[in-house]
Amino acid sequence: MKSRIGELIEEKGFMKKHIAKQLGITPTQLSNWIHDNNYPPLKKAFLLADLLECKVDDLYERDIKDKI
Repeated sequence: MKSRIGELIEEKGFMKKHIAKQLGITPTQLSNWIHDNNYPPLKKAFLLADLLECKVDDLYERDIKDKI
């Protein structure tokens, strides 16, 4: 899966450091999620989706091979 988190943050016009603060994480942790270095815990994914006014599914772009 490819992260769309950074794209969604930019579309909403939010600053990454403010999103990180609202999530209770460091900007580095958010950057890792954006760059696919790791994934947010489920609770944080739902909170992030709420902040970005989207569904958790919208945070990621699926590849065809991810559907197996």
